[in-house]
Amino acid sequence: MKEMDLKSKQCKKRVFVQQESKRPCLPHLLHREFTQKKPNVFWVGDITQIKTGRLNFYLCVIIDLFSRKIIAHRLSGQCTNNLVINTFNDAYELRGQPKGLSFHSDRGGQYISHEYQELLRFYGVKQSCSKAYNPYDNAVVESFFSRLKKEEINCGQFEDFLDLKMKISKYMDFYNNYCPHESLGNMTPNQKEIEYFSK
Repeated sequence: MKEMDLKSKQCKKRVFVQQESKRPCLPHLLHREFTQKKPNVFWVGDITQIKTGRLNFYLCVIIDLFSRKIIAHRLSGQCTNNLVINTFNDAYELRGQPKGLSFHSDRGGQYISHEYQELLRFYGVKQSCSKAYNPYDNAVVESFFSRLKKEEINCGQFEDFLDLKMKISKYMDFYNNYCPHESLGNMTPNQKEIEYFSK
């Protein structure tokens, strides 16, 4: 890196303050057990805001903890219940409507909304949520968003919504196919799943 005059990108360390919340709390079933033995046991999801010029967009993702694979994502100009509902529907159909599934998220209003809870109950999915103001309970998604912004979002200019959507989709493909994870034995998410299903 020194010979090629390359420098790593650094992000400011975020400080989180524990506070009490008056929002109703769902069970915290995950307990930071971020390593799973097979696919479709625990999915995790979250939303992040992406600022481009004067516009704000919202990216919702769902990750399978077994392989760290991004199994669904959606970009929207509005942070609504429909954003998380549609993203989950995408993931659920793409994964063949798995049984015995649990889903973990933070306590954002979209995830604890009546509509979202009803959706998970309809599919027979157990819902888990982080403790109040504790992002470490959902560290895998937080880490992914940090990486996405450092490697893609903060590096370029985006002409409009469609341009941003296209570049995010390309990054998701890159992440799933070409980004090895130490927690996966230096395999990529797709390699991890291919290895599992080949057995």
